[in-house]
Amino acid sequence: MQITVLGGYGGESQGCRMTCLLIDGSVAIDAGCLSQALNVEDQRRIKSILLTHSHADHTNSLPFFIDNVYDNGEGRLGIYSSPATIYAVRRHLFNNMFWPDFARLPNHLMPAVKFHELEDEVPVEIEGVRFTPIPTNHVVPTHGFLIEKGSAAVLWSSDTGPTHRLWEIANTVPNLAAVFLETSFDNSMQGVADRSLHLTPRSMMAELEKLDRDVPVILHHLKPPYLDPIHQDIEELNHPDLSFIEQGRTYEF
Repeated sequence: MQITVLGGYGGESQGCRMTCLLIDGSVAIDAGCLSQALNVEDQRRIKSILLTHSHADHTNSLPFFIDNVYDNGEGRLGIYSSPATIYAVRRHLFNNMFWPDFARLPNHLMPAVKFHELEDEVPVEIEGVRFTPIPTNHVVPTHGFLIEKGSAAVLWSSDTGPTHRLWEIANTVPNLAAVFLETSFDNSMQGVADRSLHLTPRSMMAELEKLDRDVPVILHHLKPPYLDPIHQDIEELNHPDLSFIEQGRTYEF
């Protein structure tokens, strides 16, 4: 299984693209930067997108991406997410005011986009990869994902504050190869992190105490204004399993 990091940040600035993963070249998790990170030919290879939640840093490029692949003639795009996220995207994004409703174009019988509702903890298999949506603790309904293919399993936290079910499930996966865990703010911003249900290095370490095995932990969703202090806080921990997500890298599991 290959996971390519198109964007790994919780905001946007020069050199920082918003959250988007590409799984085996054809399935995306989130769409913070799909249309910015890939050329149009590579965009056309993507047939399915799983959205963790509705926030703009995870959905920002959807309108432009769909514009780019709309006429590919190779079948509709499938968007998989929770009912709450689908409702938000359809009401606030594809509403014929902000952007055309591609769930009804070119017509309601053969739309360019088809939405699929995910159920908590019910796996879905797409392009040979198994995705299990796990609710996390964020300010809007949000899923992390257990991603499995063959003997490889990886946990993607998405956005979360202190949470429990994510770790309960992770502890049942014997072949867990890595955890991608959000860390949005530095320790000096703990109050903001707590109110917005995000993690700092301090609260991230408290989350890792709920994981009963030693695996690589790759930190993602850093907010661009806080990159340097987050790096400093993590360096002071001197934890051998911690690293930062590398934008543009393809991880193989």
